Amino acid sequence: MLTALSIRDIVLIDRLDVTLGQGLTVFTGETGAGKSILLDSLGLVLGARGDAALVRKGADRAVVTAAFDLRPDHAAFALLADSGIDADGELVIRRIQTVDGRSRATINEQPASVSLLRQLGGLLAEIHGQHDDRALVDVANHRQLLDAYAGLDRQAEAVVAAWRAWREAEQALATHRGKLEKAVAEREYLEHAADELRKLAAEPGEEDGLAERRALMMNAEQFAGALEEAAQALAGDGTRTASLNAALRRLERRQAEAGGRLDAVVSALDRVLVEIGEAENAVAEAQRAFEYDPRELERIEERLFALRAASRKYKVPVDELSVLLERFETELLNLTRGESRLGDLAENAAAARQRYFELAHELSNSRKAAAHGLDEAVMAELPPLKLERARFLTDFATSEDQAGPHGLDRVEFKVAANPGADPAPLMKVASGGELARFMLALKVVLSARASAPTLIFDEIDTGVGGAVADAIGQRLARLAESLQVLAVTHSPQVAARADGHMLVAKREQAEDGELRMVTRIDTLDETRRREEIARMLSGATVTDEARAQAERLLIGTE
Repeated sequence: MLTALSIRDIVLIDRLDVTLGQGLTVFTGETGAGKSILLDSLGLVLGARGDAALVRKGADRAVVTAAFDLRPDHAAFALLADSGIDADGELVIRRIQTVDGRSRATINEQPASVSLLRQLGGLLAEIHGQHDDRALVDVANHRQLLDAYAGLDRQAEAVVAAWRAWREAEQALATHRGKLEKAVAEREYLEHAADELRKLAAEPGEEDGLAERRALMMNAEQFAGALEEAAQALAGDGTRTASLNAALRRLERRQAEAGGRLDAVVSALDRVLVEIGEAENAVAEAQRAFEYDPRELERIEERLFALRAASRKYKVPVDELSVLLERFETELLNLTRGESRLGDLAENAAAARQRYFELAHELSNSRKAAAHGLDEAVMAELPPLKLERARFLTDFATSEDQAGPHGLDRVEFKVAANPGADPAPLMKVASGGELARFMLALKVVLSARASAPTLIFDEIDTGVGGAVADAIGQRLARLAESLQVLAVTHSPQVAARADGHMLVAKREQAEDGELRMVTRIDTLDETRRREEIARMLSGATVTDEARAQAERLLIGTE
């Protein structure tokens, strides 16, 4: 609830601090005393559009501060948390309006946008009056109000979740279909390219090996000549190796008798013969490697040409052609799998759609059933408010064509002010006073489930008196049993039912050497309250009869 309101330099208010409690608090006073300024100030701190004209003459800025005490689970805290604003326990909102037209706001001393302030204000308080343009009149809120009245929040949340699931399934289907269509358009290219690369069968490192082999073959004559010279040198006249072998065998036969003196010679000759053999084998192997084969060179050059042509065609290095082939084959496989996946996604989207419409139709049926109860409850409130000839109706327009996260229904509260008339929107049928009373009846019915914790009523008793004014007072008092209710009133019947009574009055005050009018608010004790109600009954001159009648009103409401 709203616990305190502080106003600085708003129109006729220079400095005003009001402490508020639970129950029904009324604000009374002469016409022009400044009650509307009080509501303008409250509207400003709840997110209304700023206006430089609100700044008091001679001041450079106006400041309104409101403190709210809320339950820990109140929706306001979730909204603030989503906006990155710390809030715990008491909530203090400050709105500053400068004379040059600029406006800024803070929430618990943290900067906040006016847009956030407006959202927050809708959760904290509702202002109702003869020219109300807020939740109850706004058609966009009627469906939500009906859901809250009927306790359909869980059903509504299930529909929202089903809608999101359907949208997500449709988006996944559309995304996959787009990718698949693009892949199908490229299928022929992918198949041709994969087949070509498969036949080419390029291997990593193949280009370097072929290039090296070609270079060797192109220089084969020079290498072959040098190797021939080496072979001839090793072979000599053909007797050198045989002579060495014969000498080695003779020495080996005498080696045991020499007492070790021939061991080094035998070992050296053996190594020479082994090395000569290895050298001859190496030269022969090298000669075979450098044998010049024109056909082999042609095959190498053709292979290099094919590899490099593919490299240029597919714009990748030769060593990456095999990787490219793997990628193409993967894309072709994914294309085949994707066609199957498309079917699965289409089935998912169809199932999600069916689920959504099942839940949405169930919600529509629940809403229509609840609407009858709402209509009857509101109709029961109308006769005491002098609206006995009027008819209230919750109008439905249900269509799958207007499916959305909140279901299939367009819900609008309508009234027929006179018998036989067709129901029409509230704003088009009801006069200012009638509209305020319709709003009161509706708010009494909705208050238990669909209401901000603080309700402000601005002169909804204008133009009525007697029993009707008393009926209004009774309903405000009923609302105040579970909510904080603030009411600006000219009706003594309403004022008599209040838990707290504040008098708004203009006074002269000396300021900068001249007298100025300022608005003040006084909390009335029982004696002054009785005197104020008597004034409201009799006018400028308070009579003893008016005082006695005020006493009877007060006693009658106890």
